[in-house]
Amino acid sequence: MSRPPLYTRRPFLAGLLRQLPLLAVLVAVAVGLAMVALEHWRRGLLVMGLALVGAGVLRLVLPVRRVGFLAVRSRPVDVVLLAGTGVLLSALTLAVPGD
Repeated sequence: MSRPPLYTRRPFLAGLLRQLPLLAVLVAVAVGLAMVALEHWRRGLLVMGLALVGAGVLRLVLPVRRVGFLAVRSRPVDVVLLAGTGVLLSALTLAVPGD
């Protein structure tokens, strides 16, 4: 006899596991914000830009049932907006002249 799936045995745990990609992106953005707060603004913004690019990649490669709240709109729109914003933020950060 096979065990029932996780979402029927422990729905709260299954829901939390489904949000791990979003949690990883939010942790990376929080690290970037902390770096900005500690006056390392260039590195912090670069970390946030790369976190957004990573969110776009996660949205692209993960199936809908695993991506959680990173799936807001259709897959192409989410990927273009997340990765495009991340690339733009990173490019603008690197384009600003240094101190």
